[in-house]
Amino acid sequence: MFSKVLIANRGEIATRIVRSCKALGIRSVVIHSEADARSLHVRAADEAVNLGDGPASENYLDIHAVIRAALDTGAQAIHPGYGFLSENAEFAEAVKNAGLAFIGPPAEAIRTMGGKIAARQVAIEAQVPLAPGSDGPIGSASDVQGFGELHGYPLLVKASAGGGGRGMRRINSYSEASEAFDAAVREATAAFGNGEVYLERYLTRARHVEVQVFADKLGNAVYVGDRDCSVQRRHQKLIEESPAPGLSSELRQAMGEASVRLAKQVGYVGAGTVEFMVEDDKFYFLEMNTRIQVEHPVTEMVHQVDLISEQIRVAAGEPLSIEGNLVPTGVAIESRINAEDVAGGLFLPAPGKIENLVIPVGDGLRFDGGYESGDTVLPFYDSLVGKLIAYGPTREVAIQRLVDALGELKVEGIETTAPAAIKVLTHEDFRNVEFSTLWLENSVSFEEEEAADRSTVELNGRYYIIPTFGDFGTGNGGYASGAAQESGSAQAGAGRKVGGPKRAVASDGSIKTPMQGTIVKINVEPGQSVAKGDVLFVLEAMKMENPLKAPFDGVVGDFEVKVGDSMAAKTVLTQVSAVVAA
Repeated sequence: MFSKVLIANRGEIATRIVRSCKALGIRSVVIHSEADARSLHVRAADEAVNLGDGPASENYLDIHAVIRAALDTGAQAIHPGYGFLSENAEFAEAVKNAGLAFIGPPAEAIRTMGGKIAARQVAIEAQVPLAPGSDGPIGSASDVQGFGELHGYPLLVKASAGGGGRGMRRINSYSEASEAFDAAVREATAAFGNGEVYLERYLTRARHVEVQVFADKLGNAVYVGDRDCSVQRRHQKLIEESPAPGLSSELRQAMGEASVRLAKQVGYVGAGTVEFMVEDDKFYFLEMNTRIQVEHPVTEMVHQVDLISEQIRVAAGEPLSIEGNLVPTGVAIESRINAEDVAGGLFLPAPGKIENLVIPVGDGLRFDGGYESGDTVLPFYDSLVGKLIAYGPTREVAIQRLVDALGELKVEGIETTAPAAIKVLTHEDFRNVEFSTLWLENSVSFEEEEAADRSTVELNGRYYIIPTFGDFGTGNGGYASGAAQESGSAQAGAGRKVGGPKRAVASDGSIKTPMQGTIVKINVEPGQSVAKGDVLFVLEAMKMENPLKAPFDGVVGDFEVKVGDSMAAKTVLTQVSAVVAA
């Protein structure tokens, strides 16, 4: 067994791994950026290494710096958590070449399953059902249109590398193909450094069900139950539960066995998740995540296992301690608590300082968090504050415990997704297991949540936020994530708000960044005439694309910003001068 492990991550998952290390008697080392120097994962670990200032590419994603930190501190192994370098085959290889143990699968398994096209081929070889899709990567919008003519709409164009909804667009018709293809390639390139995309037929009534698999270095592989992750917005999960409700025992077993075949086919080691779309009592392979999942606690609670500890033991060469064909006991449901404003169903990123965090306690409750009172949710990283999980002997008990706990949860200073979670959990459709991956966005209204001051546009399956009020003196995109806490607003319990509603003000034509982010698209040139509502720039921040639109008919002024530039909040990009009638 290892005596010291370096954790190459931050936030909730880093603190979770620290706890498992302590339980195993292992010293923990964490890395952090300068911005994260006072964060919870740094305070929780035995040692911490500052990798410097700058974006994640210069610290958390710097492979050489991470490995050097492990070697300098005497760690024998590196746990990547999820996100960042967790599914980076080059990182896994570099760790091994440095004489360290990688707490995850072999690099070749990561490389194969990380490429969605290669993963589909492995699924075919392992006799795992697939939804109709392109035979390989596609190179143009015409490929999309040809596939649509053959298989019908809607379709999904998806990034071959990565996941989490990045580089993914829904295409509902022939006319949407060009914009959706270009947007998916652009986002995939920015997120993963790989613009390769492919197509799948979109299942409109499907649920998202995943199977937890585990394999050791001795050739043993098992599946450890399943989870339902269908409650999503913009392909980002909000609620997860285990076991997945409403499945026949035959279907559950077939998915589990298919997942084990897939893991063995690719030579897998460690914890992995095989994701399926389930429709009409049939299942179709979606992808495999070659890491621990955000939602792993629900599996742990119904199967009484510690998946993080098992990862560490398996990486150290020990045989699996988990037996196959485990029968779940009870039900566990998890709500992600993200720093997002749910008003109007927009889930707008809302970083800021957490003035007060009160975690509910009680039978069957668990909170895996990455923050405490006084900590700041930074705009540079993921918006996950923590995960509130409730266990019960029945699904009804688990749901009610989670609803009650969410009502007691207090996160003062920032907006969170807790109100949305309560609305989902108390909805008749959710309780009756009558939902799909499209259910939340299509059937659950958040209009009463102070949505009157904003609007949103769905374009090619992607939701864009169009603020129309002026926190910074502009009516075209002047909304700042976290503006609520700047004006003294706070969220407590089910999302009660303090302070009056935001009011629109007349725009002076300034086009300002609503939050820190990266310019990913520029649609205009200096001196160009534009109409009210035209998208001038697209800013990506915290996994969302935010279009900045012309507030009125006018002419675009000079600007020097270019695609790829990282912008601070409130930065003036250009000025639109109004057209004066003769």
